[in-house]
Amino acid sequence: MGGRRVRSNRCMAYWALIPAGYQVVAILAAVVFLLRKRAPAPAQWPPVSILKPTTKGQLPPPEALDSNTNQDYPVHEVVADESAGFATPNRKVGKLMSLVVGARHNLLVVNDADIRVPHDYLKDVVATLEQPGVGLVTCLFRARGDRLASRFEALGVVCDFMPSVLVARLVGIREFGMGATLAFRRRDLEQVGGFRAIALYIADDYQLAKKISDLGSKVELAKVVVETDLHGGWRQVLRHQARWARTIRCSRPGAYAGVPVAHAGTWILTALLTGEYSVAAGLYILRVLMALTGGVGVLRSPLAAAYCWAAPLWDLFAFGVWISGWTGNTVEWQGRILRLNDKGEIIG
Repeated sequence: MGGRRVRSNRCMAYWALIPAGYQVVAILAAVVFLLRKRAPAPAQWPPVSILKPTTKGQLPPPEALDSNTNQDYPVHEVVADESAGFATPNRKVGKLMSLVVGARHNLLVVNDADIRVPHDYLKDVVATLEQPGVGLVTCLFRARGDRLASRFEALGVVCDFMPSVLVARLVGIREFGMGATLAFRRRDLEQVGGFRAIALYIADDYQLAKKISDLGSKVELAKVVVETDLHGGWRQVLRHQARWARTIRCSRPGAYAGVPVAHAGTWILTALLTGEYSVAAGLYILRVLMALTGGVGVLRSPLAAAYCWAAPLWDLFAFGVWISGWTGNTVEWQGRILRLNDKGEIIG
């Protein structure tokens, strides 16, 4: 009996090295990002068109629109309107197809309607894009919520999703972009077939970055961090997370299969249930340190500073979402139920 107990202890300790190792790598990735210097300013600042796609009949929130308009940058414009855009399976892409027609400049920046940015946003993004070999620039983002459920989801963004982006880049996975920022040149967009080339995909941001990287260009991460808002109760959070999970699974199924490695909270609970309290304590400390390093050190999130202790609770929730991500091919987005195929294309 005692021998089996010892073997069980050793087995649990060995398995715990997997999530523990991930937390250490995530901390290292955050430190590497913090130590990286901003890209130097180019000799001349090229004019920029910022495209902000919105839903029909709406304009970006005033705070978001003002922060993009009032930039410390020589020549730039914000292009946003209330029309429906072109009829495409991905309505956001249809909107972008409409907006780009009215954009005057050759350097394009796309960010989601509610994205708020600091005054030096464009300078950092453009300086990064102007580095040799860079074809597209994306940004990290922090989130804030308007009620308990959306604040919990925002905690997941800053303590789980954004650190996973830094880990991916540290290990060499760099072909993806995020809707918080996509900066690129018009000629590269045209070379990949324009926005129409990604109109079938649910993960339009990932697909655009991948297509531009396939031209032989690098996808780079700017130093600047932007901000978004999350809204709604638990039902809306579940729908939102299910869409993200199924989108990631369809876009990168291999990476999606390994997602639970990051869910230290699940491993902590397993250790507690098997009586391995020291293992659970060690994993908990590492998880909170990772949340602090990424969520506070990199993202400057007040939410992460106040609730980093709850990051393992998010992991338990995220593990449940991960399981649900395998159970269907439909997502709800902007009031529509969309059916996806195994390539992440919208087929109904």
